[in-house]
Amino acid sequence: MTSRVEPRARHRRRTDRKRALIGGVSALTLTGAAMFTSTMMSTASAATTWPTATGSEAVSSTIAVSGTRDGGYKRYYGSGDLAGDGQEEGQDPIFQLADGATLKNVIIGAPGADGVHCQGSCTLQNVWWEDVGEDAATFKGGNSAVYTVYGGGAKKAADKVFQHNGGGKLVVSKFAVQDFKTLYRSCGNCSTQYKRTSIFNTVEVTAPGSRLVGINTNYGDTAALRNITVVGDSSKKIVPCQKYIGNNTGAEPTTNGSGPDGTYCDYTASDITYQ
Repeated sequence: MTSRVEPRARHRRRTDRKRALIGGVSALTLTGAAMFTSTMMSTASAATTWPTATGSEAVSSTIAVSGTRDGGYKRYYGSGDLAGDGQEEGQDPIFQLADGATLKNVIIGAPGADGVHCQGSCTLQNVWWEDVGEDAATFKGGNSAVYTVYGGGAKKAADKVFQHNGGGKLVVSKFAVQDFKTLYRSCGNCSTQYKRTSIFNTVEVTAPGSRLVGINTNYGDTAALRNITVVGDSSKKIVPCQKYIGNNTGAEPTTNGSGPDGTYCDYTASDITYQ
């Protein structure tokens, strides 16, 4: 893919405005959740210390959440019809969030089934997946939906952590991911497709892993990466941003290059630190 070269100063002003807007969107989204104190915002960093469960509860049928549910750091795990932990499509989630719902301070253990489904806008605060099942969270709202993931982490994702099947915007902040294949995927072959926006700010990534984000350029998807720390990948095998040509036929999408381009994959080398 080729891009038009602009005068240097003009390009820099445009990039600065774009980065400022991304930061403002993140802050407004988190403020809109109305649940994080200024102290947490100023002192929190990418999550590396996993919480200890205060108890455990087997879940045999999906828990519906409207409003706010605070799990108090209890571990929830699938049983009965929710005992799946593989990659079979169509599994039911442990939690299903209604439009506008918040799930916080929850540990999802194994088997994790299909984790969390957001039917519309939702907030996931300090949700921890110890062993991701089919996916950790799936976002299914419409074009105006805003999904906020703040804090928490996910381990052992054989495929995807975050699956974006609907439209709207996902903002992920202060998150940790370990031993995974793909952190985020904009659905490559859903029957209804959207232009999807994603922002990742202050994320700690621990190898092994294959890619951070996968987006569909033909639908105008964008992914912004800011303050990403990658641990244990000195050879830089983890792809920060993989581009695809998506479809609505169910066929396997084809790749369309990777790396920063200022449009679809919005980041620079300075946005990613390797340790």
